[in-house]
Amino acid sequence: MVNEASLETFYKIVDQNQDDYVERLREAVAIPSISSIVGHRDDVVRMSHWLTSLFEKLGIKYEARDIGSHVMDNVDLKLPPIILGTYGNDPNKKTILVYGHYDVQPALLEDGWSSKPFDMIETSKGQLIGRGASDDKGPIIGWLNAIEAHQNAEIDFPVNLKICFEGMEENGSEGLEELIANEADKYFKGVDAVCISDNYWLGVTKPCLTYGLRGICAYKVTICGPGKDLHSGVFGGTVHEPMTDLFHLFSKLVAPNGDILITGINDDVAPLTDEENKVYQSLEFSLNELHSAIESKTNIYDNEIETLQHRWRYPSLTIHGIEGAFSSSGFKTVLPAKVIGKFSIRIVPNMDPKRVNELVEKFLKDEFAKLGSKNTLSIECLHSAKAWLSSPHHWNYVAASKAVERIFKCKPDLTREGGSIPVTLTFQDALNKNVLLLPMGRGDDGAHSINEKLDRSNYIQGIKLFGAYLHEIASCKAE
Repeated sequence: MVNEASLETFYKIVDQNQDDYVERLREAVAIPSISSIVGHRDDVVRMSHWLTSLFEKLGIKYEARDIGSHVMDNVDLKLPPIILGTYGNDPNKKTILVYGHYDVQPALLEDGWSSKPFDMIETSKGQLIGRGASDDKGPIIGWLNAIEAHQNAEIDFPVNLKICFEGMEENGSEGLEELIANEADKYFKGVDAVCISDNYWLGVTKPCLTYGLRGICAYKVTICGPGKDLHSGVFGGTVHEPMTDLFHLFSKLVAPNGDILITGINDDVAPLTDEENKVYQSLEFSLNELHSAIESKTNIYDNEIETLQHRWRYPSLTIHGIEGAFSSSGFKTVLPAKVIGKFSIRIVPNMDPKRVNELVEKFLKDEFAKLGSKNTLSIECLHSAKAWLSSPHHWNYVAASKAVERIFKCKPDLTREGGSIPVTLTFQDALNKNVLLLPMGRGDDGAHSINEKLDRSNYIQGIKLFGAYLHEIASCKAE
């Protein structure tokens, strides 16, 4: 049975120290740990040092694992360490593994932020705005705050905790899969279940537990033509233009209504069953919440069920950007010699990344051949990951559901998500253990977007939720 008095003391300590927890998050957000930009690699490493200093303060045993180096933008860079922490080793307690990442997406004030992205501010509505506040610095620090609150309350920590924090999640998680495979019967041995907090509520009012994610295949398409950029007035109309070729190819990938046009891409999509369809009927979600999150009414589907199905269980294709094109303000009549287009496909259960790659490459090459262009085409898959599904009936989810009811006084929705967290499937396959996604933030947090935020209430209640979840884990039967 859960010790109610201990939990109440824990909650009280969390409330008393919430300003300190906010300042701790502010310190972390101030470190621009952008893993996808060469010039910020030192900041990612600096963020790892900030975390290990906190580990030392809290008495968490840890190793900062060196996972080698890689080449990015023609620069040989040392990969940031994967931090493996251990808090407690009582053989009579369950052992829970928590995963998170300490790197963040790029962010510039000129992107449209209302404040400097790495100077976290708190609004009058209690929103903590800053890059990484919700994805994923708030959640990973939340686990550490929960440990500290137990210490300050002089309460026995209910489980053994293993921690895996990486610094490359926003850039392909390079080196992580190999480490997990190598450590499955070493560092990760004895883990009973896995919990990840790197996702969000479905909406803005009701918590959820997430048991499924789409996978991803990300691509770079390069078209090369002239040996240098040319004057469009002098050479326009006399040479095959790489930009024109790229626009033509990309126009063939996806329709305005979201339908993917690549031949054969939908052949392996798992069919919608009656049982699965019933799940969507009971979810608490409205299109108004979607409109609030996207700050427009540009939704494709005019009902909640189709919207969620196309967000979670059907594939989608998004064109992300073009390198080599003139994109500054003003006007420049240049004919680019080389352009690089980037797009990704979110894949779903039954879709295999290798098969998707084959279909994409064949389709683009066939369409390019139809142009009769003398330019050259190359296609590269930057990274890929399969979709993931877990069992929401496992005791890991039962404990989390009880914890949600304790903190938020309601049963959580059981949801899937459209994003991709490849490590979920990696842990599930390598450790043969149940994986739970337990979100801290809301559906309108704007991860990867401008003005990313985490509500103070979600941050503080999330710390309590993590603690309550671990106490529920300690009291439940592992079947």
